[in-house]
Amino acid sequence: MQDFSSKFLLTLEGFNRNSSMETMLVPPWLVRLLNTTFFNVCRTHGDAARSECNMFCLDCNSDGFCFYCRSSKHEDHQVIQIRRSSYHDVVRVSEIQKVLEINDVQTYVINSARVLFLNERPQPKGGKTVSHVCEICGRSLLDTFRFCSLGCKLVGIKSNGDTSFTLYEKNKVAIQRGEGISRRVKEEEEEEDQELREGSQQEIYPISPPPILSSARRRKGIPHRAPFRS
Repeated sequence: MQDFSSKFLLTLEGFNRNSSMETMLVPPWLVRLLNTTFFNVCRTHGDAARSECNMFCLDCNSDGFCFYCRSSKHEDHQVIQIRRSSYHDVVRVSEIQKVLEINDVQTYVINSARVLFLNERPQPKGGKTVSHVCEICGRSLLDTFRFCSLGCKLVGIKSNGDTSFTLYEKNKVAIQRGEGISRRVKEEEEEEDQELREGSQQEIYPISPPPILSSARRRKGIPHRAPFRS
């Protein structure tokens, strides 16, 4: 754990010296998130039932806060909720993937929800040989991922620079999809306008209907008998 802490501090120093790299690869609030201590009792709402500080605001980039602080100070902000698993901080994938590119980070299913860990965890003792390990801390992984946590991915970005937390690629695909939809909608509108123009021309110059042929026979006149002769 000491080795990871030193690597993490070196990473922060490196990012401080190179702010442009930090802006491109790592959002400014992530480092603060990974260094924040959660689940302390809120100083303002300590007597309330939900007073544990398990919220983090991406807009304010400040310390953790509780449920009641969110309602009063962060109602319209981007907020994520931190949860606990075996005394370690986790965040739900459904929340964090909206603001971070989390590819290459191992995810787990805990209490029917898919989560990932914020920072490195201590290695289990007497572990058996595994096929996949974290590139930074060497922790065993379940699947073919590169990192065990967001913290290890941050160190990996500083070390290798071959990955990122930004959602640029996803946003680019979404924009392309949106442009494709816009083009299809525009084409459909043009087709509808063309049909309307053709319909209006037919109303101005109506087509004469074909003559109706009558097949009824002409009725003969009333027959008259010849007068009887006496």
